Parts: sequence; structure tokens; C-alpha cells
Amino acid sequence: MSKLATLPGDDVRQIMWRFTDRYDLQMVVQSARGVARNHVARMVADGVRNTHEWTERKNTLLDAFDASGLTSLYMDTAQGGYIDGPKNFALCLTTFELSWVDAGAATCGLATNLALAPIHEKGTPEQRDHYMTLACPAEGRPTKRGAFALTEPLPFVGVDTGILTSKVRVAEWSEGEEPMLQVDKRGRFITGMDFADFVTAAVTSDDPRIKGSCMIILEAEDPGRFDRGAVTKKMVHQLSSTCDPILSLKVPASRIIGGYTVKDGVIIPNYSHAEIIGSVFHRTRIPVGVMTSAKLLSAVEPIIRYHRGRFRGGDAQPGTPRFDQGLQMKEDTVQRLADLWAVGEAGCSLGFDAARKADLLDPLEKQKDVLFREQGVTGPRAQMSALKKMEPRVLEYLDLAFTPEGERDAARFAELSQDVFVRCTVLDAETNVLIPACKLWCPGVGANMMREAVALVGGYGVTEDCPGFLFQKWTDTQLEATYEGPEVVQRRHMTATMANPVFLALMGHWIDELDAQASSWPAAGTKALAQAMRVWLWTLAHMQNSKDAEGKKLFSGNRQGVTFPLADALAWLSAARCFVDDVRELKDKGSENPMLAESLDDTVGFFADLATIQNARTAGEVGRICAELVYGYAEGLDKAAASEFAALRAGLDASLAGARLARDRAGEALCGVMIPEALDYPM
Repeated sequence: MSKLATLPGDDVRQIMWRFTDRYDLQMVVQSARGVARNHVARMVADGVRNTHEWTERKNTLLDAFDASGLTSLYMDTAQGGYIDGPKNFALCLTTFELSWVDAGAATCGLATNLALAPIHEKGTPEQRDHYMTLACPAEGRPTKRGAFALTEPLPFVGVDTGILTSKVRVAEWSEGEEPMLQVDKRGRFITGMDFADFVTAAVTSDDPRIKGSCMIILEAEDPGRFDRGAVTKKMVHQLSSTCDPILSLKVPASRIIGGYTVKDGVIIPNYSHAEIIGSVFHRTRIPVGVMTSAKLLSAVEPIIRYHRGRFRGGDAQPGTPRFDQGLQMKEDTVQRLADLWAVGEAGCSLGFDAARKADLLDPLEKQKDVLFREQGVTGPRAQMSALKKMEPRVLEYLDLAFTPEGERDAARFAELSQDVFVRCTVLDAETNVLIPACKLWCPGVGANMMREAVALVGGYGVTEDCPGFLFQKWTDTQLEATYEGPEVVQRRHMTATMANPVFLALMGHWIDELDAQASSWPAAGTKALAQAMRVWLWTLAHMQNSKDAEGKKLFSGNRQGVTFPLADALAWLSAARCFVDDVRELKDKGSENPMLAESLDDTVGFFADLATIQNARTAGEVGRICAELVYGYAEGLDKAAASEFAALRAGLDASLAGARLARDRAGEALCGVMIPEALDYPM
């Protein structure tokens, strides 16, 4: 039987999410938690989020973020911040804490960061230092805040960010002087617009003297019209500001993000708007995925509290199971809660792993770009060609990395480990799957599980005084599934990256690791996950090499009935693997924390059961999807292939042995876990 003395605290989380040695991040977590469970929770409890407009009370969020240091988190120390280097992981931790109470407040906190992201990623050094310094709170001057203006009015909003109706043209250009540009931008669903002092806007040329598209910085003080626009009457995330601005301003060409060159009298931006948003969204999608998963974990305690107190106040007497356990006397309630908890854990594991990998990749990408420039390798195609030629070295590096230390060629491994191109290629292949998988899976599956959370508290779930704000959290998930590209965008991204030979080689090594774990520690159910990966890999290869009855390729960008389900299945696999990895980390490193010594075995056992639950669910989803694809296009399936797939599928089914027993144990553990007398934030 699984036991769980208390709900997991910071000691457990710091090990699982790998920041036990980062005191700065631990302090960030405490600051964000203080804002969330006091200031934000009080606002939600008082009904402040029940209006569309940005009110004076809502505006106090910005002061709270400033005072707690959260506004400064995105900046380097030279710009007024307190942490140098990449901050994807740090931002995910703060998003997790704020979303534990209200994801709209988390979005509000991220708004200026998103506006700064184009400048941070592609801006000139002067643009970067100027705007990031102004956006950092400091004595004696107001904090400048920004908005990211990409999407435009219907019919294009949220449909295709490659289509822009907003224009830029030359307003004045005297010889020997900097050009002045006229920018006309109508935005739709723009976050942070109510309090924005500057906007980073996507526009396209309306003038033969300007080439292509770009992103440009607009300030409220610029000559012209800076109309914050009508309030978007969204029914979710009401603690974030959202408007439809109308901007018509004259600005210097030096505001083009990333700078420009002039050739034959034509202004050529150094980066198109598509290049900029590609680099921005590749990172900023991760916290949005974590938002939904944080809410699932936040729902566990309120649900337990409701279940145990369900019959108190009636004829139930203290000391009786009816009084002490309430609805937890019934197996269904605790097992469904275990399912919900497992999904929340897997989503957080996926999001935090993607964020950590993005932090590792960021400096390598910069080093790679410098090296390419020194070698004269410019342009995306030339760089891709150069990296493709390095693929054998990358695959060799992976083989050595997964070889036991005493058995590999140490000198060769050290040589390859120091190769920036090799390490960058591996991390790029991995994050190009993990990041869109996080944004696809966490809000998508999480939305369904948040509905389960509401269902687990019955009619109480749709009332304002429901503990944990479960109904608001459920409805908010739909917007999180849309932010920074809806599910279809993530599936398209994964379609282009999941067949990368480097990623497929990496996945093969993961299977070997999971098989080894299944032998040495079968409690986490990794046998099922390894077999599910085999089924997915076989199905991908089969689809790539098969045609339909009309002779058309099954695996191609336009066959989304094939590629999108494969992306969904891979997202399930990615989340489950990351969760297993975190549980293994707790098992291996938990003994280093004396505070966990007494309860470590029980805690690890409970998390292993949750991992087994998630692996079994993942195996079921992957098996279903792959079977539909393989047998659904059976015209191209010969007897040998059919027999091979059937054997793989039979092995997948057999690997589920014991999974339901793990679910039984996890449910029983939830009956005995101790929870605080009251929630640590108001109802």
C-alpha cells in the first residue's frame, strides 16, 4: 500500500525540478508565492476578476510585482535585475506559483516580458539595454511597461500570424538623416495594452523603399495616435489586461527591432517579423503550458478537503468513516483524483524540463551564431546544410553520452562534448519537440482534467465560494490552449521536427534507459512507456514509407490526419518520460535532504504509482492512435508488417500488468494524507 504523510512541499519539488542548489530561484518562488496567495487570492475572492475593464484595483497587481522583484526577474544585473543568463526556468517557476491561484495574474506578470522578448532575442544591443533597463523598477522614475502587438482584427486573429494588414511606410527621409517611418497598426487581443508605455508591433511594408516585414517599437509619447482601444470582453483571465489598440505613429527607423541596412535606397530590416516571432514563441510558449498544469496540482488539496468534509454537519459523528473520510470512502473519487494528480505532475515535469533545456540551449545558440559568422556561413539554408553535415558527429556523441562512463572512449567523448555545434544540435532537436509538446499537451489534456476537478466537487464547483477557484481555473484553460498559437500550430511544429534523425536517435536511447529502469526498479511502470515508444517509432516509420490507395504518401505536411495524431501521441510520451525522470531524480537524490529521510520511501513509492498511472494512460493513448493509423490505412500493410505491429501491440498490452494495482494504491494513499486545517489562501 502506498503511503503519503503530507502533500509534497518545497523539499520534494526542489529535487524533482532540479533547483536545490539555486538559492536565488528558491527566493523567487517564495516571492511569487507570497504575491499569489495573498494579494492575488484576495482579489479573486473579492470578485475583482468579474469585470472586463482594467480597474484601479487590478492595477495594484503591477505594484505588487514590482515590490516583490518579479518585474525585475527578466532583466540581467546590468539592466537592474538580479539574475544573469537565460531565465526560461525562473519564469516558469513564477508562472507556476501565480497560476496556482490565478493564471490571469500570471499572464499580467508576463505581459511586459513578452513585449520585451523580441528586443531581447533580436534587438540591437542599444535597444536591448535601453528598453530592458526602463522596464526594470528603479528609484526616482516610473517603470515602463510594454505590450506585444502581433495579432490583428478578424478574420486573421489567431489564424495566421504570417498575414499582416498593419503597414509601415517612409514618412520623411532627408538626405544624410535617419528615415522617419509612419506605422499604422490595429491590434486584436493584445495583452497589457491598458498599462503599456511602449509596444513591439508586427508590420509589413506599404512602401517600395522598405523591404518585407519587421517588428518595430512604438512609444506612447510618439507623435500620432496611441489609442489603447476597446476592451476585449473575454470571459477568462480577467486579471490580465486585453484590448484592441489602434496605433498610428511616426517613429525613427532606429526603432526597427534588430536594426536595418540601406541598399539602393531601400530600407532592409535585419529580421523579418516571422524570424523574430519564431525565436520569441519558441521560448515563451513554455510558461503558458505550465499555467494549466499548476492549476491541476493546486486542485488536489481543495478536492480532498471537500471530499472529507462532505457529510460533516449532518448526522455523521466524529470518529466514524462517514465523518472522517466523507466521499473518500468511495474508490472512484480517490482514484479519479489520482488520475488528475498524475496528469498535473507530468505536465509540470514536461514544462520544467523544456525550460531547463531552453536555458542550456540559449547560450549555445549565441555561440553557434558567432562561429558561423566567423566562418562566413550566413543564412538559414547555409547553416542548416552545415549542421546536416555534422550529423554523424552528433549521433556519435549521443551514443557515447548514453554509454556507461567506464565503457566509453573518454577522450573522444570529451572532444565531442566541447563542440558547440554538436551540443547545440542535440538540444535543438530535443527542445524542438519538447517545447511545442508542452504547449500542446499541458493545456489540451489539462483542460479535460480541470473539468474532472470541477466534477469531483459536484455542484459546489460552479459556485463562487468553491475552494481553490476551480471553476475559474477550468474556464481559463481554454485561453491557455490558444495563447501563442493554438493546438494546430504546435502540431504543425512537431510535424516538422519529430522525424529529425537526431531526435529519433535520442528517443532510442530513452527506450534503453526505460528498459533498464524497468529491470532495476519496475515500480514506476517504465516498461509500458518504453513499449509505447517502440510502437510510436514503428508507426512513424511505417507511415513514412507507405502510401494510400491512390498512391499518395501518407506522411507529409498536408496529411494532417496522419501527422497530427502522431504529434499528439508523441506529446503524451514526452510528458510521461519527463515525469518518470523527475521521480527517478527524487529517488536518487532525496536521501541527500535530511528533512525527507523519514518519509522518502513512502513519498517515492507514491510518486512511482502516479508515474505508473500516467505511463499506463499514455500507453493506452499511443496504442489507440497508432492502431487507428496502421489499420486505418491497411491498404499499404503487408502480412509481415501486420504481424510485426500486432506483436508490438500485444507487448504493449502485456506491459500494463499491475497498472491498476498502482491506481488502487495511489487512491488509498490519498485517504490518509494529512492536509492543513485550512487553505493557505482565502475562498
